[in-house]
Amino acid sequence: MRDLEPRDDLALLTCAEMARADAAAIAGGVPGIALMEAAGRAVADAVTAHHARQPVVVLCGPGNNGGDGFVAARHLLARRWPVRLGLLGERRALKGDAAWAADGWTGDVAPLSSDLLDGRPLVIDALFGAGLTRPIEGIAGQLIDRINREALTTVAVDVPSGLHGDSGEILGRAPGAARTVTFFRAKPGHYSLEGLRRCGALDVADIGIAPGVLDKIAPRLWLNAPALWQSHLQRADRGDHKYAHGHATILAGEIATGAARLAALGARRAGAGLVTLATPPVALAVYQSAEPGNLVTVCEDATAFGRLLEDERRNAILVGPGSGIGERTRTSTLVALATRRAVVLDADAITVFASAPAELFGAIQGPALLTPHEGEFRRLFPDLTAIPAKAERARQAARRSGATVLLKGPDTVIAAPDGRAVINVHASPRLATAGAGDVLAGIAIGLMAQGLSPFAAAAAAAWLHGDCALRFGRPGLIAEDLVGQIPGALQAASAAN
Repeated sequence: MRDLEPRDDLALLTCAEMARADAAAIAGGVPGIALMEAAGRAVADAVTAHHARQPVVVLCGPGNNGGDGFVAARHLLARRWPVRLGLLGERRALKGDAAWAADGWTGDVAPLSSDLLDGRPLVIDALFGAGLTRPIEGIAGQLIDRINREALTTVAVDVPSGLHGDSGEILGRAPGAARTVTFFRAKPGHYSLEGLRRCGALDVADIGIAPGVLDKIAPRLWLNAPALWQSHLQRADRGDHKYAHGHATILAGEIATGAARLAALGARRAGAGLVTLATPPVALAVYQSAEPGNLVTVCEDATAFGRLLEDERRNAILVGPGSGIGERTRTSTLVALATRRAVVLDADAITVFASAPAELFGAIQGPALLTPHEGEFRRLFPDLTAIPAKAERARQAARRSGATVLLKGPDTVIAAPDGRAVINVHASPRLATAGAGDVLAGIAIGLMAQGLSPFAAAAAAAWLHGDCALRFGRPGLIAEDLVGQIPGALQAASAAN
């Protein structure tokens, strides 16, 4: 199976991994003060590039994030910006590189107070970095509350203070920034739901850490982008025939018939050579009178489904969209997994195992993909929902189940059983419409039918699905609209750098 191809430029680093990157750079001969100087200058560059000259207040914390703020303030003052600087704590209490940065600041250092925000200045938030471990309270909290209340334009250093860089949790409060400047590589928290809400535009600045440092860190998390999987899209051999592009089989149901039909269209548009809908007898006429390119066959129960899958050319199987929550879906899921072929389990195929997740996990022996939203995830993994970091929740679920897990949302996480994961934010809020998930499942099974691993197929499907919504580009999106946008999304992904 064709698997994901990691890219260092798309790596996301946890707080601990970023600390290792800093330490490796310093061990390699780059002084810590040089890293801080570059970071502060990058913040000043972002401010002057995106904002007209105006009064600016730099809010500095007691650690290295505050040190970056001192450097940024110095550079802005040198460029003739009117700068005020406020510090949480005593200047004499600063240590290490932060103390060095403070020594380079020749202006006044005011204690933090609400007065610093009078006159609606541009705010540089250099209070707390990505590894904060306790809720923000006191005067720092009061300032953040006022920033949010008055919607003051804010540029955040590394992360908006209060946003945890790993989990994306808000620790008490965090400002809504217009722009966030982080360093070397972004962090998972930047692409969490709260990160997407609060970071604004994200700049990732080069501060002098060599890319080769990543070889020692060996990151396991990436931001989803076509570069990870585009080489696997759309075979184009002159000798190809439809079976060379795979035959996807979908267990259709008798009630929500539109779900399986949407999935079938998604699979075909994604490149599957054939797609068969296996329908109960009562719904045969519905499926036969629908899209003419869908193959339709009667499949009353799991025994009939098993007979259908005796044809080994049916190399990819989707169960769940409109399949129904009942014995037919439950046993057909087990039959599908027993083939050890590529299987996607969505919607009803997940819910039907809510009372017996161990039975499902024990049956997963081949390439499998689970595509739950948060509610469905909770049914299979109730004990994991307390884990704040979405990527870690998905990783543990994948490890436990033995399947790749695509945990949906604006910050969709795709995690493989071996611990690799990607975060997909290439999407639109307009995907919150009935049937959109069925199209996503269809795209995924269509790609797996063509030989992509569950991990690569899920990453590609999530990006393509989001691109379809963005490509539609106007209000009124419904699931049917997504299908027609798939060819354009595939073309865009194939051409992306």
